[in-house]
Amino acid sequence: MRILVTGADGQLGRDLQDALAGRVPVGGRRCALLAPEGPRPGLRHEVLATDIGNMRVDDRDAVQATFHAFRPELVLHGGALTAVDLCETEAELAFAVNTVGTRNVAEAAAAVGAHVLYVSTDYVFDGTSERPYREWDTPHPMSVYGASKLAGERECRPGSTIVRTSWVSGAHGANMVKTALRLAEEDGELRFVDDQHGSPTFTADLAAAIVTLGLDRRPGTYHVTNSGTTSWWGLVRAVLAEVGADPERVRAIATADLDPPRPAPRPANSVLENLALRLGGLPALPDWQDGLSRLVTALRTQEAPA
Repeated sequence: MRILVTGADGQLGRDLQDALAGRVPVGGRRCALLAPEGPRPGLRHEVLATDIGNMRVDDRDAVQATFHAFRPELVLHGGALTAVDLCETEAELAFAVNTVGTRNVAEAAAAVGAHVLYVSTDYVFDGTSERPYREWDTPHPMSVYGASKLAGERECRPGSTIVRTSWVSGAHGANMVKTALRLAEEDGELRFVDDQHGSPTFTADLAAAIVTLGLDRRPGTYHVTNSGTTSWWGLVRAVLAEVGADPERVRAIATADLDPPRPAPRPANSVLENLALRLGGLPALPDWQDGLSRLVTALRTQEAPA
């Protein structure tokens, strides 16, 4: 199959390319792909990896030209402006990339008959629910980032696949796990919020699920996260414990105590119930602690001297 990936240089995009090539992404399991009938080893596809350097999604002409030249059958659209605080101060840029960029991708995909899978976010919800968010709950974003991603969902054509995820970390790019590993090597107290809750999700596992949903052309919205929940305080404590550092160094604080405060509001409850996956007969992703352990091991192996 001819598959076009947007955001291919990002942490998820890199792992999507590995999964599509039949390789296990860094920090992934040997069973790389989820599927009802089991793993699909050795997948080989013709993949066009695109990012800002060779196809800006907010450039309609560039998107049209790329799609008409390559004529993909499947589009894994993960390209986005994900810097939440930057989106808050650069709202026009956020909507240009996350919303109009998705409109451009959806239009070009329709012209060549390609199925689109769009990667979205927990930020489409306001975080006030007392239970995990289901796929059919009404979105209500609090931030520019969340609003621009929700608007991107609405630009997708009927029959597209929408995958919402949360608290993403992987072997490539910047993320909270890498930040915590760096801080673990320093001295002193660490302060992280304990009043924001979510499901840490690891790109090695997320990529496998996305590839399966995309290849199966499953329509509709799916919440896809690793299993279990924690707070940012709990996640950082777990990272320190993984490397033998003292988790008691991590002090729990409230979001209101952040200094300086963050420009963009964060949902207090980012937990997404993976109900559509379960009802569709697809297995849950592994527990977040399992994904974290694999990622930390992989990162430390990468850093070890030859």
